[in-house]
Amino acid sequence: MRGNTTHRFSNTTILTVSNADASRVVTSAEFDEQLADTYQRVRLRPGLLERLVGIRERRWWPDGVTFVDGAAMAGAKAISESGIDPAGIGLMVNTSVSREHLEPSTATAVHHALGLPSSCQNFDITNACLGFVNGIELAGAMIDSGRVDYVLVVNGEDSRKVQERTIANLSRPDTTSKDVMSQFASLTLGSGAAAMVLGRADRHPEGHRVVASASRAGTEHHGLCIGDNDGMYTDLKGLLDAGLQLSEDLWDEATQEFDWAGGMDRYVIHQVSQVHTNAVCERLGIDPDRVPRTFPERGNIGPASVPFTLAGEAHDLVDGDRVLLMGIGSGLNASILEITW
Repeated sequence: MRGNTTHRFSNTTILTVSNADASRVVTSAEFDEQLADTYQRVRLRPGLLERLVGIRERRWWPDGVTFVDGAAMAGAKAISESGIDPAGIGLMVNTSVSREHLEPSTATAVHHALGLPSSCQNFDITNACLGFVNGIELAGAMIDSGRVDYVLVVNGEDSRKVQERTIANLSRPDTTSKDVMSQFASLTLGSGAAAMVLGRADRHPEGHRVVASASRAGTEHHGLCIGDNDGMYTDLKGLLDAGLQLSEDLWDEATQEFDWAGGMDRYVIHQVSQVHTNAVCERLGIDPDRVPRTFPERGNIGPASVPFTLAGEAHDLVDGDRVLLMGIGSGLNASILEITW
């Protein structure tokens, strides 16, 4: 019995992938300073974020700039670099976890900010940190089927609100060490944005072909990480163990169908921490030197982390390079997507 779902794409290519950096640098040392009394009271050593997780700093948007603005900035940059007429974009998908309200969709605000045509369908896809990869898969399905010629996938994330509230929560006099560890993942987050324009390969031979994808669900673990704007509560060990097992199960079956086990030029893994990245590389037999890392300076930017990291690597990739995008999202779901540069 197959545990994965797989798909091969026939006519989808990536024209551009861009990112937008939030400008305010917030160091882990600043968080340690704000939580110094709490750490002393519950007898935890400061420095866990940098020493154990490997995150020295992350970014926040400056006052007056929202994650919607960030998504629109990344989207405008991607469209400009693609050289296409925005009037030809038939679908815009927003994949942000961040949101200010339940409705309308965040996609409507980004669509308006970009001045996209009324003929451009727009909506949100949310699937924790896998949203952007899922957006690429949907874009490929729409392009391969002939429904649209171009798709814009965007993402903007803002960690400031949840981190400020987490620090306030953990600064209460009744906080325990268990409280600190259950909310610790909130402090690893970062802010940023990314966007990608995809089109038809038969019209754009200069693009980067989307080749194939594989996904696997482990939704029995949906209670291990639960978050909203007031905080994120995580079973750290349970989430790591379950995520690694799901990734291994996905990998073992996928590598029987695709030649992904060796020969990849880059493995762009969702940016969580040095513990997670090292464990994934060891578990799957991936060369860690082929895994670019943005988490030390950017933290975990949620679904933006994979395209954000890919955009940073784009100038070093050459024609024919094989790239695997690899992610896992709370719930749990895991996905792999291959690109030929």
